[in-house]
Amino acid sequence: MTYANSKQAAGNSGAKRRLKLWAIVIALFMGWAGYTLVNQAKQQEETAMRLAAIRNQLAETHKENNGLRKQVERLNDPEYIEQLARKEQGMVKKGEIQIQVVE
Repeated sequence: MTYANSKQAAGNSGAKRRLKLWAIVIALFMGWAGYTLVNQAKQQEETAMRLAAIRNQLAETHKENNGLRKQVERLNDPEYIEQLARKEQGMVKKGEIQIQVVE
């Protein structure tokens, strides 16, 4: 083997070594990228589930809020207050006699 041939063989082995190293770096990067992608997809799914639960809770809160607003409106009505006083407190107007039914 001549000096030129040995230098070319050494250059080829160095190029092969660099190519293998480059392939390992690329494979590691692809593995990391795949791992990150899977984790992000899982995290996104969990976040979507939490968002759906919060939206359901918000809808229930809106319904409850609307019901409470209606109740406040009714409590501002004197006739409704009178009705509640008669039913729940057993109150009567002056001159009326309360009749209790025993079951």
